[in-house]
This record gives sequence, C-alpha cells and structure tokens, in this order.
Amino acid sequence: MSTAASLQDASSDAGLLSRSSVLIVDDEAGMRNFLWRILGPRCRRVEQAADLEEAEEWLAVEAFDLIVLDNMLGEARGLDWLARQREKGHTPPVVLISAFGDLEMAIEAMQAGAADLVLKPFRANQILNAALRAVERSRLKAENTLLRREIRRASEETARLTGASPAMEEIRAAIAQAAPSPSSALLTGESGTGKEVAARMIHSLSDRADRPFIPVDCAAMPEEMAESELFGHVEGAFPGAKGRREGLFLQAQGGTLFFDEIAEAPLSTQAKLLRVLEERRVRPLGAERAFPVDVRLIFSAKADLEARAAEGLFRADLYHRINVLRLHLPPLRERREDIPELARLFMAQLAQRLNRPALPIPPEVEAALKAQDWPGNLRELRNFIERALILGRLPADSAHG
Repeated sequence: MSTAASLQDASSDAGLLSRSSVLIVDDEAGMRNFLWRILGPRCRRVEQAADLEEAEEWLAVEAFDLIVLDNMLGEARGLDWLARQREKGHTPPVVLISAFGDLEMAIEAMQAGAADLVLKPFRANQILNAALRAVERSRLKAENTLLRREIRRASEETARLTGASPAMEEIRAAIAQAAPSPSSALLTGESGTGKEVAARMIHSLSDRADRPFIPVDCAAMPEEMAESELFGHVEGAFPGAKGRREGLFLQAQGGTLFFDEIAEAPLSTQAKLLRVLEERRVRPLGAERAFPVDVRLIFSAKADLEARAAEGLFRADLYHRINVLRLHLPPLRERREDIPELARLFMAQLAQRLNRPALPIPPEVEAALKAQDWPGNLRELRNFIERALILGRLPADSAHG
C-alpha cells in the first residue's frame, strides 16, 4: 500500500499534530525521509537527527511535542538513551520504532517512558496514529495540570472584565475581534485595570488556547539575565551555566507571551525583542543555530509609549511594531456604574476563599463605593472587599473606612 493510500485510513483528528513539533531520531536517511513524508505535512514543524548526539543538540535548545525514536542507532540503543533523558527531566512523549519486538521489549519500552512501540515494517497510518495517540495523551495531561492551576483564578479574572457599561462592552467586543489575529497586541491602561486579564482572554479565544500563555514581568527581569530568560542557553554558554535552559520563547511555542509593562524593559532587551519580531527566530546563548518560533506577542503598558519613544526612553521602531492592535482598559472612575456589580462578585469569590459569610452590600455602601476614584482600580476594590470580610464589616460612610 502506498503512503498516500495508507494515510487515508488514519484518524482524521489530526488537529493536535498540526500544532505539534516533532523530532525524528534515526540513523537511516531513508527511514528519516519516510517518516518526514508522513509527519512533515501534518505537523507544525518536523526536525531530524541522524544520531543521539544531534538529538541532544536539538533537545538542548527546544522542547518538542513528540520524539519518534529508532531503538537501534549504530551500537547505541534508543531505549537506554530514553531512560537517561527521563532522568534528566526531558519528558516529551516518545514513539519508539524497532525491527524486533516481543512482550519483554514492550514492557521495557513502557518502563523507559515510551508512549508507544511500533514494529518495523510499519505502514504510514500506524506511525501517524501512534503519534496522534502520544500527543493527545501528553496534551490531556498538560491540560489537566493547567486546569487545576487556572480554576481558582478563572472566576476572578472573568469578574475583572465584568460590567454593563459601554466602555466594557466595547472592550469585550475589541477582544473578540483581536483574538483570531496572529498580530501583536498592545494593551494600555492604568495599573490594576485588568490588562493581564484582557491578554488571557485574547489568548483563550484564539486558536492558541490549548498552548501555553506565559506572562513576563518586564520590571522584574534583570538586564544581564534577559537574553537567557527569553531565549535560553546551552550548557557552558557562560560561567555558571551548568545545564541547558529553555527560554520563554521556546516554552511558549505555539502559544502566547505576554510582556507586562514593556516600558520597563531595558533598551537592550527591547532591541532583542525587535529582532525576534522581525525574524521570528531565536538563538539561545551558546547555540550554533537559530530556531524558528511561532509565538504571539501581547504587550501592556501604563506609560505613554509614544511619548517615551519621543524622549528616547523607548525604541520607536519597537513601538511601531507592537502598536498593531491596541486596546485601552478604562479605569474604574470612568465606569462607575460597574462598581457595585464588581463588588458583589468579589464578595462572593473572596467569601468562599476565606471561608467567611458574605457581607450584604446595602445601597448606601454601593453609593459610597461608586463615589470613590479607586486609583488602584480593580486591585484596590478587591483588596477593600477582602479587608471588609476579614474585619467583618462594610463601612457605610466611606469605602476606605
């Protein structure tokens, strides 16, 4: 049966593979080419390694979603190498291929951490279905971990973009329009207005929703460590680099990087970000090659970037590259009609978290809350509600009483 014909029998649910990166490790060029013809057109990216040394070079700088590994690579065994990789903490799913196989081999493969074992000679649909199963199981495991982490935060984040005011209706509509685009987005607004919440909503409504969303605190990133943090490094890249580090760009492959308060990033870091925006490739420190990245970038700023660029405090070329889709998050004082609803939502959420009875919010307190300017915006309102729950009272005369 031809490769094309056998693929017709494969599962049509190939969406996961289309978003996956794959490393083929085989010392036979013909087998690597055969596997590439199967997986290449159906995966986001496929790379090849002719031996274990080349495979380790790839793994030193990139986290693949799947490895297709031949068990016999010259005098080396893929199973032995796989076991060593697991000990190092490298955990992408592995489909092992072998010319010889029995129950003992299958047990050893599973103990070494292989997701599946495919015996030679195999048909194209066998390897494709094995790859699909391996990626799906890995994705479900990752999603379950992320789900547990996100459940508590999700309701509060939804609350922060809650409101029937025209300003919030406009923001929600703008997020829905921006989400499907791969273009960079710039979110502006005062501290505490929900810029990260909006960034997460853009990500969750996009076709990257099942891939990582990674926030980057620009103000907290030391200039001397920025390149290693963002792009990673290989072992020995600089004094003290004892192992490889996977940079944030490679961790976020297929997903979204959110640069919080980009105005705080040093000019040298801004230059590196501009280069990635232009080339869509990153080169880890000490690596011999650059690697393509598929990451959507979202930026936030409370400062006026255009004014800072005019003063030479922010790169003008970077500003123009990131100012493609722009959303402004209004402060609470510009949408006072939303404050009572937000207060009630925060009250319900925090009462459950603190295991305390929710306090009623009478009309006179609602009026007091609406009268405040809330310079800390949503964060300040939430803290006020939390403090009231701890004290067991809501003052009627002042939101800050």
